[in-house]
Amino acid sequence: MLQVLTLGLILSLFTAVVHANVEKNIFLAPPETTIPSEQPDLDDLGLERLSPQNPIVRTRLNASFPTTDAPNGVESWFFLENLNPGQRYEVRQPTSFTLSTYPLNQTISNKTLLSSLSIYTNARLASLDNELQSNSIQRHTIRPPSKKGGNDPLDPSPTSDSVLFLRIHAAADYFSTDAALMRDVPAVAVDVILDPFLMNVFPRSLVPTALWILAVALLAAVVSKWVAGEVGRVVEDARGQSVLEDMKKK
Repeated sequence: MLQVLTLGLILSLFTAVVHANVEKNIFLAPPETTIPSEQPDLDDLGLERLSPQNPIVRTRLNASFPTTDAPNGVESWFFLENLNPGQRYEVRQPTSFTLSTYPLNQTISNKTLLSSLSIYTNARLASLDNELQSNSIQRHTIRPPSKKGGNDPLDPSPTSDSVLFLRIHAAADYFSTDAALMRDVPAVAVDVILDPFLMNVFPRSLVPTALWILAVALLAAVVSKWVAGEVGRVVEDARGQSVLEDMKKK
C-alpha cells in the first residue's frame, strides 16, 4: 500500500490546473481555386499567413468595446493557404473572440467583406516598415512548390491552391475603474493556431494528449490489478490465520 501512495504522490507532481476560454472555428478546406497574378495581388495585402507547414502565428490583436457600428469589436484578417482540399481543420485561439472563414472568391465578390479586408490591410501595411514589407509578406518567396509539380515557386503566374481568409473580431469584455483602460483597450497577445484533423476525426495537436491519457489508463489498469491482488492476498492470509486460530482453540 505504501508503494501505491508513493505512486499517487509522484503522479500528482505532474498535474496542473489550467483555466482557458478557447474560441475556435472548424471547417472543411475548400477545393483548389486559381489564385490570379494580376491586381489586386494577394502578395500586396500584408496578411499574416497560416498553413500546415506554419500552423501557429503569435501576434497581438487590437480590441475595442462593442459599438453599434462594430458590435463584435475590431476586425483582423489572416490568410490560410496550402490546405488539403476536403480535410477538416480548426482554427483556435485562447480568448473570447469571434472567428469566421471565407473562400477567396466569396471575399473578392462580396463588397462588404472586400471593403473590410481593404481597410484592415491598408492600416496594417501603413504600420509595417518597408524592410518588413519587402522581405516578409511575399507569397511566392515562402510558398512551397506546386502540389502538381513542375512549377517554380517564384513564378508569378496564376497558381491553384486551397485557401481561405480568416476574419477575427476582438471585443473587450471587462469593466475597470481605471479610466484609461475603459478609454483605450490594450491589444491582446494571442496564438492563432491552424490544426488539421487526422482522418477528419481527431485534431492532430491532441494526439500527444490522447497518448498520455492512454498511457495513464494502462498504468492505472496495471496498478489496480496489482492492488486487487495485494488486497486479495491480505484477505486470504487473514482468513487462513483465522482458521488456524479456530483449530487451536478446538
